[in-house]
Amino acid sequence: MITNAGPFLGLFEHSPWVVERAFAAAPFPDKCALHAAMMRVVEDATAAERLALIRAHPELGARQAPLTEASEAEQQGAGLRALSPEEFARFTALNETYREKFGFPFIICVRLQPGKTAILEQFAKRLENDPDIEKAQALREIGSIAWLRLQDINP
Repeated sequence: MITNAGPFLGLFEHSPWVVERAFAAAPFPDKCALHAAMMRVVEDATAAERLALIRAHPELGARQAPLTEASEAEQQGAGLRALSPEEFARFTALNETYREKFGFPFIICVRLQPGKTAILEQFAKRLENDPDIEKAQALREIGSIAWLRLQDINP
């Protein structure tokens, strides 16, 4: 039985409000129920809150600091913290183009991607989406990121 929000507050990038609101329905019998409750919070959030949640994520491959511990580990695991100069230039250009078009960073669950090439392919492909489709995709990716982070926690 999951009763304490504390270990889970970092699941959503710089957005503990998602977990805090979900815990209004605590206790949860398991992680699946907790994740479902958190995703309902995201769905029920205002458009401004959802956009803030998306914008709270870092750009992929960027050398910005500081990243959260979870983001650092995820980007490191995907090879995005050790890009060649050419790869860094490609990620930088895509990040700029994407942010200019959509007004928020490109979000993908890097732990579900086979590597940098697949991430770059998705980046280019998703630049063709319209803003509403891309916002919905970003929120799905955030849900996947939160699910995998949740699996890493032993409350």
